[in-house]
Amino acid sequence: MAAPLAAQTPAQPLLPSGVTRPWISADFWTNPLQDWRLADGRLECIVSGGDRNAFVLTHESSTRFRAEVELGPLGEAPLTEGFAGFRIGIGGYFKDYRDSAVRGIGLDCGVATDGRLFIGELRAGAPVADARNPLKLTLAVDGRRVTLTAGSVELTRDNVPEAWTTGGIAVVCHAGPIVATPQKRGAADTGFNSRRGTAREGNVRFWFRNLRLQGGTPRPERVFGPLLFNQYTVTRRTLKMSVQCGPLDAAAQVELQIREGASWKAAATAPVDIPSATALLRVENWDGTKAVPYRVRMNLDGTTHTLTGTIARDPLNKPKLVIGALTCQNDLAFPHTTIFNNLSHAKPDILFFTGDQIYERSGDYGNQMTPAAAARLDYLRKWFLFGWTWGKHTANIPCVCLPDDHDVYHGNLWGCGGRKAVGRLNAAQEIQDSGGYKMPADWVNMVQRTQTCHLPDPPDAAPVDQGITVHYCHVQWGGMSFAVLEDRKWKSAPKEWMPEADIYNGWPRNESWDARNGDKPGAQMLGPRQEKFLEDWASDWSNGTFIKAAVSATIFCNLATLPPPATTDAVTGKLPVQPVGGYAEGEVTTRDHDSNAWPQTRRNAVLRSLRKALAFHIAGDQHLASTVQYGIEDWNDAAFALCTPAISNVFPRRWFPPEPGKNPLPHSPRNTGEFHDAFGNKITVHAVANPAKFGVEPVIHTERAVGFGLIEIDRATRRVTFTNWPAWVDMAQPGAKPYPGWPISFDASACGLPRGRWTLPPIEDTKGEVVAVSREGDLIYKFRPRSGRFVPPVPGPGDYTVQIGSAKPVTQPARNG
Repeated sequence: MAAPLAAQTPAQPLLPSGVTRPWISADFWTNPLQDWRLADGRLECIVSGGDRNAFVLTHESSTRFRAEVELGPLGEAPLTEGFAGFRIGIGGYFKDYRDSAVRGIGLDCGVATDGRLFIGELRAGAPVADARNPLKLTLAVDGRRVTLTAGSVELTRDNVPEAWTTGGIAVVCHAGPIVATPQKRGAADTGFNSRRGTAREGNVRFWFRNLRLQGGTPRPERVFGPLLFNQYTVTRRTLKMSVQCGPLDAAAQVELQIREGASWKAAATAPVDIPSATALLRVENWDGTKAVPYRVRMNLDGTTHTLTGTIARDPLNKPKLVIGALTCQNDLAFPHTTIFNNLSHAKPDILFFTGDQIYERSGDYGNQMTPAAAARLDYLRKWFLFGWTWGKHTANIPCVCLPDDHDVYHGNLWGCGGRKAVGRLNAAQEIQDSGGYKMPADWVNMVQRTQTCHLPDPPDAAPVDQGITVHYCHVQWGGMSFAVLEDRKWKSAPKEWMPEADIYNGWPRNESWDARNGDKPGAQMLGPRQEKFLEDWASDWSNGTFIKAAVSATIFCNLATLPPPATTDAVTGKLPVQPVGGYAEGEVTTRDHDSNAWPQTRRNAVLRSLRKALAFHIAGDQHLASTVQYGIEDWNDAAFALCTPAISNVFPRRWFPPEPGKNPLPHSPRNTGEFHDAFGNKITVHAVANPAKFGVEPVIHTERAVGFGLIEIDRATRRVTFTNWPAWVDMAQPGAKPYPGWPISFDASACGLPRGRWTLPPIEDTKGEVVAVSREGDLIYKFRPRSGRFVPPVPGPGDYTVQIGSAKPVTQPARNG
């Protein structure tokens, strides 16, 4: 039998005195972060708006529960409509406390700004307290009876359903009408849109202190912070680890300790960078031959806080390597538990997040771009959702994050070498189309530091315009070599290069404009610096590298269709979803310059560099899972590419070409095979996961063909397998199937080894050495074939130079047949 409430020790979430900062403590999640602060032991809602709340992570309410708090208004001005008080019994759609914290609904109980007390709904004639002065508010739940006391005033409500009082707890400061709670979900409401109005309005700002909770269920394991999550890479014996902290806005230090036997040894220390709230830890001469347990420590508020994990052993001898590939994390279906669990089952050796780790809408409350201090916290809150989702994986698995356009509050981004965008900040398309970054450079650098400072050092770290930092780099792990590319930072703005096309948001409004004629050889994609890096990388097979891949935000083609008369993707989210196996007739290929289909000259130059290394390509961004093989001079003469599904999206692109491709594949002849995209680029489509009525709830999420990608590499055979998985499929179950058309397997040599009948004399045994073939000083390809006999193919007649390992190069004539 439960002890009487009076005999239970009250819990008081930590609210340190003598401290003012935007992050409250590890016990709280605030909505939104920038509208709350800790001020000398008080929770303060410093911005008036709808549904401002501070969710208690470490305790839940129940049918025997008591909460009390002291509260009072901030400032002297008259209070507008709203209330301050509690929300209890909070639950989210996905039955996860993180979902509840961000978007849960519950029973509101408090005092309205006109003094009336309410439990669930505000009624005429309710008891009245003085909300203009400090009050002690007490809420007691005893079975189905709920009693609210404000000072000497009391309100009781009987027959309250037990489900209304069991769940999460928050203190609330709300400006606007008081609606009845819990809010009822309609038939079409999946829980994603259940929050009341959140506009910044009115004058309802309250402070709260001495919050005490009694009864209910303690959840101490749910603390979050001040060490929120971390990421790390190990390349060429250098460990770099970024630790994301709460925004403490004061000097702080973190220490990395590694386990040696039964003791802990200090390995590195670093200060917390205040703008990004990150600490960057670095250890040289890292021994990658063994897995190493570690802990990161910080002293704060009189307590030592710890984050733990294991630096994985470099899988140099693992027969089959697994890469996890994810992109586009909107907050629908947060915290994405099914994908998290599938990654636990797949056990990837490295993770790639290829962009849009946050969206402007993530976590509700819109996005706040000014003033600078609020814009910083607005971004950090959204970024914390990423870490809250994946942090238990990134603590133990090497991880690469690539910021994309939405990460820096752009719908589309043409970085133009880092210059400042021109136009009105609130005119999104106008300022984006001008090229450059619309947010301040120090804000952009803050974003990039949070996501990328743990990556290996760039080959040329010089900042671009405005002092914006760069993060393209070379990652090596398990004998795999990855060229991590920034395909937005240097990209030219199409509006600037093609005024006759009348570009708006990357789309030509001139309907007669032929995107095939829009190639501008002087326009940039990766920029000269990254192009040189790719050329150098293609030749670098040091440290036992056996296979190569490039990683970027988006793919090098425009794989999408729309129904006429649509000339932009504004209709994409409104198009009817087909049944599984259905086909939307009469669509045409799209002309979206946000894709890396443009500029074509630079696109082909990049693919030629990848072809020299026989590298495949990993990307995301498009919200359309696909596998294509690129073509340059001919179809299928360049890299295979995996575009992963979005983790979550509101913009479901599709591929319903009006005519079948040449040489279609048996599993889906109508939208597979050899095509030209609208820019004239050659692509061979092997599989696409279009939006469809999959019959899985919640349909607002699953019908958009969400999920993640896996790449498996067989070390012995050099066989690469791409698979795109639906978010809702449990891979651990027998018979679990990926999206139709996958898995797709190919030999790494298919990513550009010359085809045809021209060859050089055979190499009887490569002995695992690197083979390089060039002509007149130009590298054609360089890779590490399997040991054994290898007949080097060449593109045509002539004399070629062959080098095997460090042996002396030999010039040989090509043979036909």
